[in-house]
Amino acid sequence: MSERSRRGRWAALAAIAVIVIALLLIVLEPFHSSSKPSAGVADNSTPTSITTVKRQSLSSQTQVDGTLGYAGSAKILVPSGNAPTAVQQSEQQVSSGETQVASAQRALASDSTALERAQSQLAAARAKEAVDCAGEGAAEAGSSSAAGGSGACASDRQSVMSGEQSVTGAEAKVTTDRTMLASAQSSLAHSRSALATARASAVGYAQGAVYTSLPSVGQVIARNHSLYAIGGVPTILLYGSTLATRAFLAGMSAGPDVAELNANLEELGYGTGLTGDEFTAATAAAIRAFQAAHGLAQTGELPLGAVVFQSGPVRVTSVTPTVGMGVSPGPALAVSSTARQVTVKLDASEEGDLKKGDHVTITLPDSQTTPGTVSYVATVAVAPPSEHGEETTPTIEVDITPTEPNATGHLDAAPVQVSITTASVENALVVPVTALLALAGGGYAVEEVQPTGVHRLLPITVGLFDDEAGDVQVSGPELAAGQRVVVPST
Repeated sequence: MSERSRRGRWAALAAIAVIVIALLLIVLEPFHSSSKPSAGVADNSTPTSITTVKRQSLSSQTQVDGTLGYAGSAKILVPSGNAPTAVQQSEQQVSSGETQVASAQRALASDSTALERAQSQLAAARAKEAVDCAGEGAAEAGSSSAAGGSGACASDRQSVMSGEQSVTGAEAKVTTDRTMLASAQSSLAHSRSALATARASAVGYAQGAVYTSLPSVGQVIARNHSLYAIGGVPTILLYGSTLATRAFLAGMSAGPDVAELNANLEELGYGTGLTGDEFTAATAAAIRAFQAAHGLAQTGELPLGAVVFQSGPVRVTSVTPTVGMGVSPGPALAVSSTARQVTVKLDASEEGDLKKGDHVTITLPDSQTTPGTVSYVATVAVAPPSEHGEETTPTIEVDITPTEPNATGHLDAAPVQVSITTASVENALVVPVTALLALAGGGYAVEEVQPTGVHRLLPITVGLFDDEAGDVQVSGPELAAGQRVVVPST
């Protein structure tokens, strides 16, 4: 209830009190010394009693509706990635590329050897030509050539020409081989890159796989336990705040996801020395121990979706598929944390009444009360959707953590009332709200009963209201603690 509506309520009550007092004045003339003392005003047609003005601390509360449940919400998704067959195809392409590179390397080696042999033979022919065709040999070669003869010099020259042709042919083959090898190596590099990409986003389930195990709504799942299983292979819950968006395998880049995996494997006792954010040989060994413990193939690698990180134990709030249903990427489970929480949609105009750390009182569905603390106050107001085109009042979300969560039971989405302290005052003069008398000329008074039994009206100023206790802060020049005032009998 807002301050404005509360003031309106008290104004209405005060107006009723004016009528009652007017009747009392007519019937009793209560301000004569003949009025009765603390036993009450016996001659009144309306029974009354006496209370005392007290000095105490006072607070004002606002009552708002809330919903009791569990803190946080998240969706567990079956990831979209490369099926095992896609990874196998990439592996086959790499294998084929490696075969082509090896073949091109053999051809280049063979042709390079042939080129070296041709070059060696050409060098020998040129050396022989240089000897045979020097001096008289050159003249002999010329005459022999003119006569159609076949002298040594002429023969050497034929050998050199033949050798040059062989070298040219061998060089052409080597050039072609090098081009083929470069092409095969480029293709292999592309295939290896594609394989690395495929493995980084490889999922563990094949096309046509079905769910073989699912949790029930309300089930609490802790670390190192299965969230669900596909084809008999479980997806395991680990603790952490980073979303796992890639497979865990040797050669992957460092990152916070690897750091979380290492920390979990260490804390669960699957390995030691697993510090840092790098995938090491120790990480692979710990994964194999983890896989052995869960009855899985011990590959030392985890495909995408094999583990899911959440900040702590989760409580299942909904399950999308059913056992036996075919698997497709998308939501599988909705979960919350196991921490109890009350959510309030607070009128945006009352935002200043609350801040993080404030203490509140929660009234549970069984009317029991339990304390709580404000843990979150939104900074953006949201207008709820209108059902009939009418304007709606913007609200802000306020989250409250129960101080004694076990006292709240296990209800989910249960309606509760939250009492919020909006103001407080120390060492105030306090009377019950029912002691207030609205004056005809405006303002308020209380009816004092003096020790002599005389009744009189004391004008007062109204301060803070405590709705829960039914008290109000009052002040006035003639008002003091210990004075007795009239209130209606209960």
